[in-house]
Amino acid sequence: MSLRGDGPIEELAVPDGTTVEEHDLVVDGDVLVGGQSTVEFGLRGRNVAIGERVRVGNDIEAEGDCRLDTWCTVDGNVLVGEDAYLGERVTVTGRLMVSGDLDIGDDVSIEEGFEANGWIVIRNPVPTIVFYFIVLSQLLRVGETDAADELAEALADGDDVRDPLLVPRGAEISDDAWRVSTPATVGDDCRLHGNLRAESVRVGERNEVFGSLRARGEIAVGAETVIHGDVTTRGGTVTIEAGARVLGDVSAGDLVVHDGAEIDGSLRARGEMKLVQEARDEPDEGGEAADEETADDGETDDGETDDQEAGSAQGDDESVEASESAEAEEGAEDDAESTEGESETGEVPSEGQPIADAEAVAGGETESDDEPEGDDGSATDDDSATDESTSDGSAPESEAVETSADPDPGAT
Repeated sequence: MSLRGDGPIEELAVPDGTTVEEHDLVVDGDVLVGGQSTVEFGLRGRNVAIGERVRVGNDIEAEGDCRLDTWCTVDGNVLVGEDAYLGERVTVTGRLMVSGDLDIGDDVSIEEGFEANGWIVIRNPVPTIVFYFIVLSQLLRVGETDAADELAEALADGDDVRDPLLVPRGAEISDDAWRVSTPATVGDDCRLHGNLRAESVRVGERNEVFGSLRARGEIAVGAETVIHGDVTTRGGTVTIEAGARVLGDVSAGDLVVHDGAEIDGSLRARGEMKLVQEARDEPDEGGEAADEETADDGETDDGETDDQEAGSAQGDDESVEASESAEAEEGAEDDAESTEGESETGEVPSEGQPIADAEAVAGGETESDDEPEGDDGSATDDDSATDESTSDGSAPESEAVETSADPDPGAT
């Protein structure tokens, strides 16, 4: 196993809830920093482990243990809640305060002194990360997986295991920029200061980054994340999720922007540019409620339609009955008028008039037919009277009797 290789930390991993305050980088879990790195911030976490030749620009506060490897430099104080392990030639410009035991190596420089409540042992401890992996590798090599699990639980102090802050070897982290040669991953609900430079960058949800993102590969910005700067990649794909906001320009090989994302600057892509719009499905409860409302409306409409049809049918029946009654009344009036007309024109001869007079009148009419055609008016009147009597259904004898009552002067 090479002690000067790239090391077990293969990426920059920022856990959920990490914040950068005025001078410190605050983490809820552990902090692991690879060798030959520079951290301009102070570090605050549960357990802090620093590799060899690492420079820390401010105070270190550890709730649990603190391990500083050889040739480390801390520009500030070191406050440890439990045990502390300092390798040889470690330099602390401030004061060292340990609540538990202290293991200290040769040529350690503590400018403002130290204080420990437990045992103080002067020796050269094994480097922290190397010690962890030597023990774990030996346990796994002999097949003692249960012992390896117990050791991992012991290192976690029996508390809930939280994702640590991982800083790879050779990283540079400051308020100006976070530069690593590995991929970088930022969790959720983080607040970071500085431009992020990595092989690839993936930022979670609900983050706020006061700086730009730049990578050689892919860059992904999660939902409801605000980037106060540009997002740039050389040839990779940039993905902006829905609800994210970029207060700058976006430049990529391929660009994928989801519906709802906000980009204040310009968009530049050498390859494809896609706008993704997700289909929104209505919830089942809303759909059922809508169906019930539709069914109620349909029943109401059906009821109203039936009532309207019944009313229209009843109205039609009433109109038919009214028309029939009107026609019956008109027919009755016509019959009455016709009866009156018959009574006026077709008078029945009185009983006192002899039948001979009627025969004479009949003979007179026969003679009148032999008269010359000079008196056309009288013949025409007689014909019209005959036609009227025939149409009215009256007897010809009644007409003859009426004519005899008013004899024609031509017949005399």
